[in-house]
Amino acid sequence: RHTAAAGAGTAAALVEAVHRAGYEAVPVADDGSGEPAPVAAPPRWPAWAPIAASAALTLPLVLPMVAALWGQHAMLDGGLQLLLAGVVQFVFGARFYVAGFKAVRAGAGNMDLLVALGTSAAFGLSLWQWLRAEPGVMPHLYFEASASVITLVLLGKWLESRAKRQTTAALRSLQALRPDVARVLIGGQPHELPLRQVRVGDVVQVRPGERVPVDGLVLDGASHLDESMLTGESLPVARGPGQRVTGGSMNGEGLLTLRTLAVGAESVLARIVRLVESAQAKKAPIQRLVDQVSAVFVPVVLGLALLTLLGWGLGRGQWEAGILHAVAVLVIACPCALGLATPTAIMAGTGVAARHGILIQDAQALELAHAVRTVAFDKTGTLTEGRPQLLLHEPAAGTSADELLDLAAALQAGSEHPLARAVGRAAEAARRPPPAASSVRAVAGLGVAGVVAGRSLQLGSSRWMQQLGAAPLPGQPLAAAAATWQAQGRTVSWLAEGGGTDAGAAAAEAGPGGLVAAPRLLGLLVFGDTLKPGAAAAVAALHALGVKTVLLTGDNPGSAAAVAAALGLGEVHAEVLPEQKAEHVAALRRAGEARGERVAMVGDGINDAPALAAADVGIAMATGTDVAMQAAGVTLMRGDPTLVADAIDISRRTYAKIRQNLFWAFVYNVVGIPLAALGWLNPVLAGAAMAMSSVSVVSNALLLRRWRPAARRDAS
Repeated sequence: RHTAAAGAGTAAALVEAVHRAGYEAVPVADDGSGEPAPVAAPPRWPAWAPIAASAALTLPLVLPMVAALWGQHAMLDGGLQLLLAGVVQFVFGARFYVAGFKAVRAGAGNMDLLVALGTSAAFGLSLWQWLRAEPGVMPHLYFEASASVITLVLLGKWLESRAKRQTTAALRSLQALRPDVARVLIGGQPHELPLRQVRVGDVVQVRPGERVPVDGLVLDGASHLDESMLTGESLPVARGPGQRVTGGSMNGEGLLTLRTLAVGAESVLARIVRLVESAQAKKAPIQRLVDQVSAVFVPVVLGLALLTLLGWGLGRGQWEAGILHAVAVLVIACPCALGLATPTAIMAGTGVAARHGILIQDAQALELAHAVRTVAFDKTGTLTEGRPQLLLHEPAAGTSADELLDLAAALQAGSEHPLARAVGRAAEAARRPPPAASSVRAVAGLGVAGVVAGRSLQLGSSRWMQQLGAAPLPGQPLAAAAATWQAQGRTVSWLAEGGGTDAGAAAAEAGPGGLVAAPRLLGLLVFGDTLKPGAAAAVAALHALGVKTVLLTGDNPGSAAAVAAALGLGEVHAEVLPEQKAEHVAALRRAGEARGERVAMVGDGINDAPALAAADVGIAMATGTDVAMQAAGVTLMRGDPTLVADAIDISRRTYAKIRQNLFWAFVYNVVGIPLAALGWLNPVLAGAAMAMSSVSVVSNALLLRRWRPAARRDAS
């Protein structure tokens, strides 16, 4: 993809290099809307026109052969046959000569080379027979064989391209979601502008029933938006002031005014399209085996064709029959079905997954997910709503409840952590603006430290308090309260004073004893989060697929155990730091490698990124952070954990299609080549069989388009 001004020279060089390698390439230009547009002019004729013309010239050659079966003799004159077959061979079949020559020059072989050699042999034999025939004697001519093979191969290629276009129908439907114009408010008045002229910061108006043209923030109005084509969510979602909307969504009943946040190539829709395109362009690991087979396939076929010719010629003295049977071997062995087996299934699988809110970012993740037998979950934001509430803040002796809330809110004012947001909401509800904090430092997986009104404070987990030497002794009131809340599955944080922020960070790394003087506790804060509605169904669906589930969370053991019990999770690891999550995932991978099993990690936060990268397949929630999505191979476009099982299911079905396609592609050759060599398959039938093998492989892959997530299948 390139810009017309800067990249034209580079694109031309790339196209030339691709052509030299024996392939076709068309440069595309990005018009700024996020959707590439072809640079080349549209073709003058429809794609089926050459096939129709070739068939019209071939039909007079084939009909007399069919009529002869009923005793009718209407054979055309040899010169007329030569004329009709010559046009088909060297005009409509010229593409095979050009591509075959380029492949040979590049030191490779392809199906075009086999077609060119096979049809040239049949045409040359017929020409030789016609030239050496006695006057008035009609020789055996095989012009209909060469013309029929070219016509059938052209028809097969057209059917392939037509079917392959259907595999990308889901992607094109995503591209079509974006409207061409936007209603921009200029001086308070709406003006319709082309989408490419809209800039970040522009105020856009969206009327009821219209598609949202840009990613934006709602300034005014309320409505329900249909985001099904982007997230797979079947029900409209409510959107109002302060909430984000995604370009391509369908506005419902309300008039919305938006401030543009992203347009063109930076919009969510454009990024989805790019990621799906990237996944479809990348090769799956299994394709490497296919490439290795294809590299030696053409030379082997040429050798078999030569052996067929010599076998019939030297062994039985039937050189004419040997040429025809060798031609049939060359034609039936065209490896197009083999080359189509994997990419068509991947295109269909990634496309239909994207339609239902599962964004597969690379083909390797799609292939590996079929072997996933263990799924590790993060808790907050993945299995829970990720919007914990501050249920209680209980001060220690000498501290008031208001003081505890003020100090905690001051430390958390600049943080986007879910617990920090909960503290901020509680302070806002109490109408207590927090004081200013300085020297604020986050300690990964443990908490935050800083200075408020000259007081050195630490706010974090029980584990951190133990490292700092500030944990309450068993039997003390705060310790008993914390134990009670944790047993109920709640998250407990502590606020301590003293020791200094630098010393607190050092103690987190060095362990107990890192401080000269232990901080004193000011109180505890209790948080509660709710499970996502689909969490239990997600775990049950994974168990039904034979997948083991594991919970990896930085939360306390009581909270982790409560969530695991409610959802039926099989294994629990609590108080796990971010780097320890990656270590746990790596250990799960090592345990499964011996059995050929893969491990997936599901998360949504920055602290989940190392674990997502460490897994065979990382699955991120799009409702989480960009860092998590970048580290994952699969992104769930809505925060529904049931999509995890659906992602594994579509992977298994896609991999099954790949294996089925490869099996049938090999079967066609394993069965067809001996039949052709033995003379039981003439070139015309071989051409038809070769074309049908490619069409059947693509058609089998297209069956993936009928896939639906489990919830949709159950509902129907």
